[in-house]
Amino acid sequence: MIDVFGKWRSGLAKTSKTAFGQLAHLLGATEITRETWDDLEALLIQADLGIETTSEVLESLRLYVRDQGLIRSEELSEALQAELRARLDDPPVLNWANKPSVIMVVGVNGSGKTTTIAKLGQRFQSEGRTMLFGAADTFRAAAVDQLQVWGDRLGVDVIAGAPESDPGAVAFNAIQSGVARGLDLVIIDTAGRLHTRFNLMEELKKVNRVVGKALPGAPHAVWLVLDATTGQNALQQAKAFKEAVGITGVILSKLDSSARGGMAFAIQRELGLPILFAGLGEKPEDLIPFDPDSFIRGILSS
Repeated sequence: MIDVFGKWRSGLAKTSKTAFGQLAHLLGATEITRETWDDLEALLIQADLGIETTSEVLESLRLYVRDQGLIRSEELSEALQAELRARLDDPPVLNWANKPSVIMVVGVNGSGKTTTIAKLGQRFQSEGRTMLFGAADTFRAAAVDQLQVWGDRLGVDVIAGAPESDPGAVAFNAIQSGVARGLDLVIIDTAGRLHTRFNLMEELKKVNRVVGKALPGAPHAVWLVLDATTGQNALQQAKAFKEAVGITGVILSKLDSSARGGMAFAIQRELGLPILFAGLGEKPEDLIPFDPDSFIRGILSS
């Protein structure tokens, strides 16, 4: 049996050993003082919760301390855990009622988008679903090759076009092929792009429109892959992509390489988007459904 929490704990080791790891020392057997609040504020900001989320957490904790008459800082630990948990939503149950259901995956260069698609493919295969990949990242030849390699390993067909061909046309062909074959899923890889490049974001909007023309109601999901090592910078990326193509969920890649796991709270507060999956390692099975309880326990485990 897989030790799911063990995977979370080891995957979040960097985050728990940095800012969050200092909480155990801070919330020791001492009295709650103004310095306690100042130090806690600094640690939470360092952990990348964001200034607004940190302020709200501290305000709630101050009220709790006052109402409960707490005087020892160690008594804050359980209250902090509960406060953090309350700020993370449970991810929704994925619904693949449409056949095929079209998932468009977006993100900036280097976020781990193409590798994440492959891991998703293996996960959905293990659930008995049939699929194909659409290689609509036509401007980076290596992306098509990379997706093809994964497709070959998984036995999943990859619909691709010529280098620098129209990504919208590739997406259109992939969806038509998925419909003709009666597949469960069509997962479309899009070109990684900087959220600050207007022309590239406009092109992404075009791909999104073409997908809707290829199959009314599509895409049924638009998932943004965010590199967890970028911390708060990822928030600006997410805002831009949400505005451009209506993101429906977030996948946090490279969470095991990040000391900035607190960004998950900022994503929930600022964007109201569910975190669907987390990357806790290099292996395909290390992309696992986001579990708020295990996440909280993992970052506070030290």
